[in-house]
Amino acid sequence: MSKIAIKAENLSKAYQLGQIGTGTISRDLERWYARLRGKEDPFLRIGESNDQYSKSESNVVWSLRDISFEIEQGDAVGIIGRNGAGKSTLLKILSKVTAPTTGKISGKGRIASLLEVGTGFHPELSGRENIFLNGAILGMRKKEIQRKLEEIVDFAGIERYLDTPVKRYSSGMYVRLAFAVAAHLESEILIVDEVLAVGDAEFQKKCLGKMGEVSKGEGRTVLFVSHNMASVEQLCKKGIYLSNGKIKNADNINVIIDDYLNCENANTSSYESKVDKKDGNFLKIDLFEESGKKGNVFFNDTKPYLLIKYQLNEDVNNFNVGIIVSNSLNANIYSSADTDLNPSLTSLKKSGTYYVRVPLSVLNLNNGNYKITLLMGIINTTLFDEVSLDFTIQNNNYLNTGHRGGILLNIVKWDYLPK
Repeated sequence: MSKIAIKAENLSKAYQLGQIGTGTISRDLERWYARLRGKEDPFLRIGESNDQYSKSESNVVWSLRDISFEIEQGDAVGIIGRNGAGKSTLLKILSKVTAPTTGKISGKGRIASLLEVGTGFHPELSGRENIFLNGAILGMRKKEIQRKLEEIVDFAGIERYLDTPVKRYSSGMYVRLAFAVAAHLESEILIVDEVLAVGDAEFQKKCLGKMGEVSKGEGRTVLFVSHNMASVEQLCKKGIYLSNGKIKNADNINVIIDDYLNCENANTSSYESKVDKKDGNFLKIDLFEESGKKGNVFFNDTKPYLLIKYQLNEDVNNFNVGIIVSNSLNANIYSSADTDLNPSLTSLKKSGTYYVRVPLSVLNLNNGNYKITLLMGIINTTLFDEVSLDFTIQNNNYLNTGHRGGILLNIVKWDYLPK
């Protein structure tokens, strides 16, 4: 029977908007007495209104509302959602930085959290002293910390600055040391918010590897918040999708990522401009299949294509229209431009309205969600306009190949050679 590491029951968190108090009891009493007499608030900020007859709205916002879930020991769980969905609030409650308004949360084991750059660090203390301070906060003994010290310093790569006050560290050094401390000290649960974006690409890769080792090799529980879907997919097996403070879905991480991207990409399969830009801009863009049916979900054998209408308001030299196709993890997989097979188009282009058809079936894309970014302007100089559209490919056992992994669905014949 698996052990439950974290359990949340009907968890909610409310915040009050606006100014709660003046800062002193005497001023609060003065404000109350002015309101009692129907007078203006004596501590109003410049530009604020004191209209007592205007319709008021609730000044309480629910960051989380009645969410419940269970996380098993050793699970690596990705928490995803738009900005403001409640992800960071949830992690702060789990880390006991703040208390829930209603509901309860229970867990088993010590928690190491990395919520913001420099969280839990004292700026006047050195890196070495902060390592011991963080360990003490986690309830570890001095000998336990000393045993891990060399490993932490080596991982963070700050040996030269170990005895320097951390207030002199760069943000990258801060996050490297903070992550190294959180990952190496002996806690049962590791909670990491979107702070790894501060580090460089090499360190982010190193961190993901360490978190995978912590979860799979050491059996510790990892909660990871990130907007980088590739990192979430690489590290996590399960996911929680938060939307407007509620759990929209909790499932296998691939299901969660697809659900999230489908919701985020809704209603972006066509584009029509409502304004004209100075130099030129896209007027209308639509996705079609070969039969002429418009949409954003295609089987690969329906030969989808892009129909573009754009305008130029003046004659332009070295003009270019291009597209970039990226997958659901925001990795660019293809790019093309109107000048690829016709370099003469880089010469003077007259002002006017243009219609272009761009085939997409040549890409042979596998099942998945994709984004097309269209750009127009003067090559390597000026961007006139940029538009993004989303579409989905559903191969549905295309050419009887079964459902394959990867981005491309190129079918080739294998030839067996004579022995």
